[in-house]
Amino acid sequence: MTHKTEKLLFELSTPGARAIDLPASDVPTTELDPALCTFTETGLPEIGQLQLVRHYTHLSHRNFSVDDNFYPLGSCTMKYNPKVNEWAASLDGFANLHPMQPDADTQGALALLYHLRVFLAEIAGLDEVSLQPCAGAHGEWTALKVIRAYFHDHNQPKRKIVLAPDTAHGTNPASCAMCGANVVTIKSRPDGLTDLDDLRAHLSDEVAAVMVTNPNTVGKFDAHIADMADLIHDAGAFLYLDGANMNAILGITRPGDFGADIMHFNTHKTFSTPHGCGGPGAGPIAMRKQLAPYLPVPQVIKTGDSYSLDYNRPKSIGRVRSFHGQFNVLVRAYAYIAACGAAGLRNVSETAILCANYLAQRIKHAYALPFGPPDGQPMAAAPCAHEFITVPQTILDRGVTIMDIAKTLIDRGYHPPTVHFPIHDCLMIEPTETESKAVLDDFADTMLELAELSQRDTAPFKAAPVNQPVRRLDEVAAARKPILTWTPGDKT
Repeated sequence: MTHKTEKLLFELSTPGARAIDLPASDVPTTELDPALCTFTETGLPEIGQLQLVRHYTHLSHRNFSVDDNFYPLGSCTMKYNPKVNEWAASLDGFANLHPMQPDADTQGALALLYHLRVFLAEIAGLDEVSLQPCAGAHGEWTALKVIRAYFHDHNQPKRKIVLAPDTAHGTNPASCAMCGANVVTIKSRPDGLTDLDDLRAHLSDEVAAVMVTNPNTVGKFDAHIADMADLIHDAGAFLYLDGANMNAILGITRPGDFGADIMHFNTHKTFSTPHGCGGPGAGPIAMRKQLAPYLPVPQVIKTGDSYSLDYNRPKSIGRVRSFHGQFNVLVRAYAYIAACGAAGLRNVSETAILCANYLAQRIKHAYALPFGPPDGQPMAAAPCAHEFITVPQTILDRGVTIMDIAKTLIDRGYHPPTVHFPIHDCLMIEPTETESKAVLDDFADTMLELAELSQRDTAPFKAAPVNQPVRRLDEVAAARKPILTWTPGDKT
């Protein structure tokens, strides 16, 4: 496959070309201060509309996207975003609503937000929900601020320690640091679950919370979670659930029922809202009633048949997001939940678990499962939840690296799985519930083909990707010495 070199807009520029005509001004002309009217040439490209559309369309075809490719990206979960969600979010009454309009003029939007938080509270098995946080990590930070406010209000300011397993998402300790909390790591057992003895040894009257992900990052559901919750509560601390993997337990179990006190949702992972390029996002938090007085303001409430924004919460940590959250992302989440219904949400999780286990079984003889049952032993239960980790040591011993496998998959038309997380030399694979068996079989066949290829010839792995517009880069140099400018004649 060959790729046409795409010229830069500067190279396509034609003097005098325009992509848009602005309408005539409908306001009186006002003279500007001459000091503000000194302009210099910007050097920006001039290009016609059709050429502009073609340019960005060509570029878009070079991107991996969930509309074009299978995205088995563990933990980050690039899930298909139904187009009906986009239709709902683009409705005039939502897309063109001004956030400062009075409550009486925004009843439809407020009703949606209110019912969304009721949905999320029920899904979480908790009492109250705030929709303000605009990302998962922002939800973590907000929840930790709520916990800190609770302990200050209850004269326990010394509770500044947060415990987190060594398989925790990297945002967990970062969120703790942003809140002034000290993070202490709890060890995992060889099977990937939390070491209860190590947890017990670290609990004290200085611990504010324990942050867990269940199912955890290695794709295992911790059956001891209720015991963990009892230990944590007996120590006077809160159990925080990182909701990154809620798409594995929807309708099957609820965090509040197994002991979680506060959690966040990743709407892009669980409820199929867009995810990419750092946003947009939403990270609502759910909590038990004793923590509810401290949640951000305003809160959407219902009084009789009308909806309003409630600011009268004297113990609130205050606003954590401009206006009322990432509204159009929340519209998409509402549309997804409403379309699925209770039975549909359970089907989401059951299918995600089935897909992950199917893939794991298909490739396990070539890609070892370090946290699955040993070879030759019966499988008492599914070895993983919605995602699984493989450390393909046999392939690695042939001189093929994890990055070589990832780059070769790009040539085969797949976005690579997550690499080197949460352990070194691993692939984390998550198919989600949205792919067909045919797609999963094609991916499994490709993975097995690569394993077989590694026995015969490792050279193709070292050269990959060879049929993409960008070849193998010096990633360290690209990060430390990026070329961010262009001048005519530059061939870099």
